[in-house]
Amino acid sequence: MALDRRAVLGLTVLLLLAVGYAVQHFWLGRPEPVPIPAAVPVASPVSAAHSGADPPASSAAGPSGAVVVVEVAGKVRHPGLRTLPSGSRVSDAVSAAGGPLPETDTTGLNLARLLTDGEQIVVGAPAGQPSPAAAGGPKGPLSLNQATIEQLDALPGVGPTLAERIVHFRQEHGGFRSVDQLRQVSGIGARKFGELRPLLTL
Repeated sequence: MALDRRAVLGLTVLLLLAVGYAVQHFWLGRPEPVPIPAAVPVASPVSAAHSGADPPASSAAGPSGAVVVVEVAGKVRHPGLRTLPSGSRVSDAVSAAGGPLPETDTTGLNLARLLTDGEQIVVGAPAGQPSPAAAGGPKGPLSLNQATIEQLDALPGVGPTLAERIVHFRQEHGGFRSVDQLRQVSGIGARKFGELRPLLTL
């Protein structure tokens, strides 16, 4: 009988183990619910196009460049001061003054020459003659520190190229300190300086 009880006890333990294994296997093998992702609303192309604000238009402007101020005198429609961008030419200044009057001779002007700040452009003056503005001033030597390119061009043996060099030298050095300083300008030798010396002053 004792053997039978041990056998029954052993069978009971085996049965419990079998039941536990079956329960565990069933629990682990059950299907798990799969979550369904929520639907994401898709905006229509038309609504997306109208919902956004228009990008602001670019209003940035480049910095203004340097300018030159010149006086246009003589036979033009609107004589006076004109402010033009740096790098402008005589033709631009004449156009800004309304252009020359009918039948005005402009052969004495180099229309392709670059403008210099503070200069005077006389339209219609005969080549090699003093400008009308200078004619109304006091007679005597021409001021190196105030003369325009046209006035210097009218001096004997100078010409437009050398006149530009004189004005450029004056601007670079803050004006002439003596008439003898004109010798430092390229293109003016001893002979030419001797011809110009009596015609010039500071």
